[in-house]
Amino acid sequence: MNRPHVIDVLVVGAGPSGSAAAIDLVRRGLDVRLVDRSPHAFDGSRAKGIQPRSLEVLEDLGALHEVLAGGSVYPKLGLHAGPLAVPWKMFPHKEASADVPYPNTWLIPQFRTDRALHARLSELGLKVEFGRELTELTQGEDTVVATVAGADGTEEIVARYVVGADGGSSAVRKQLGIGFVGTTHDSDRMLIVDASVTGLARDRWHMWPGLGGKLIGACPLPHSDMFQWMIRLAPDEKPPSRKDDILRRIHDHTRNRRIQLHDIHWTSVFRPNIRLAENYGRGRAFLAGDAAHVHTPAGAQGLNTGVQDAYNLGWKLGQVLAGADPALLDTYEAERQPIAAGVLGLSTAKWGGIAKLDPSSMKRGKDEQQLALTYYGGPLAPADGMRTATLRVGDRAPDAELLGTEGLPTRLFDVLRGPHFTALAYGPGAASDLKQLAWPTTGAQLKRLVVGPMTTDGFAFSDTKHTLRRAYGLTGDALLVIRPDGYIGHIATSDFLTTTQTAVRAMTP
Repeated sequence: MNRPHVIDVLVVGAGPSGSAAAIDLVRRGLDVRLVDRSPHAFDGSRAKGIQPRSLEVLEDLGALHEVLAGGSVYPKLGLHAGPLAVPWKMFPHKEASADVPYPNTWLIPQFRTDRALHARLSELGLKVEFGRELTELTQGEDTVVATVAGADGTEEIVARYVVGADGGSSAVRKQLGIGFVGTTHDSDRMLIVDASVTGLARDRWHMWPGLGGKLIGACPLPHSDMFQWMIRLAPDEKPPSRKDDILRRIHDHTRNRRIQLHDIHWTSVFRPNIRLAENYGRGRAFLAGDAAHVHTPAGAQGLNTGVQDAYNLGWKLGQVLAGADPALLDTYEAERQPIAAGVLGLSTAKWGGIAKLDPSSMKRGKDEQQLALTYYGGPLAPADGMRTATLRVGDRAPDAELLGTEGLPTRLFDVLRGPHFTALAYGPGAASDLKQLAWPTTGAQLKRLVVGPMTTDGFAFSDTKHTLRRAYGLTGDALLVIRPDGYIGHIATSDFLTTTQTAVRAMTP
């Protein structure tokens, strides 16, 4: 009897979360398949805001160039009150800095984000298998058997692990029997329409608020003649489906008959689900993205939180498959579930404020940008560890501008990019101990980065503009370990070698 081929990871769902997970796993040299029940890639604009932290993640994954090419910064809001349109700055525009290279939320329709990720997967040699639906999941001691149905019949895929990134109605979550706690407001619905439009200026995200939570919004989608329309429906209102009926609904609310709809590209009726999975996995199967948490659209948090789920889980799966303690996978839920709970609260509050015509609900700031999210106090970032003047273990590792040995400018993020860990030694004492740091030959490898006047084996850089020293709060010698997902895994300001060696044991084979 032929033994079935066993792959490393099956990813179910080829949206942003599943695609990001697949990219991260494939670049680690793992055997991966990515299936999606839809017949083709998603066509709508749905999740259209990519936050600064997600842009950093996409850069590391190799998909940022196409995302930047397919989007733009957000325009100002245009709040319409009768014949007047009041400009309102929703996002404070910031200039790039040494530590934050992408400080502004990026406007791009989801279908372009999906295709950018799929293009990156293709570069890595992985093709999305569309039209393949998960129907059953059976776990054994060492593998998971997934039954997948497609046009050519059913197939059993045997994998060491499964990642369920298959949306709010996740088949993986249901197969695992994991509860999805929260509420669905069936009476609070929003009709979303992507349509080609004339008669409306494209330099504003137009909002026509009304009493009782009535609202119509129209956001211009970059590099097209399309707007994403958001039409809040009355509790007993039947959503219009024909172009003429949708246009009549817009005219009745906006009183602007210059607006004309032409081609309608995509429509959907959204109900604000506010739900969080009770667990982020069971056995050898894990949940990511909307399969684990669903949000209101306010604040552009759902896609971004899902991509960071994938980014957190990918390196941990790679390490465990290389021989690390499987307990490392327990840290996925411990780190990511509290983040999602906080994001749910944020987006829910913003959504409620829009219904009350609260102007502050339309403001966006550092909470939405996800740059300040931290795993501090979690299982891989103990609160009793050492810290610098600005950073704790579990915080995001900032970017910095360095000079290489030949005097060429280099971004720290360029050094961090890739599936490896990075050990950053600042000062001669830390550099000396870094040379002695032992590292396993399996799993993610270690890139050794020395910043200071002396040159050692590995990489040597100087911090002539002091951007590293400022962003990292360095006042003396320090040795930091940066995880593959760009968060600080360890900080040592003394006893460099012993404390670092102890900390990395929990993350390596």
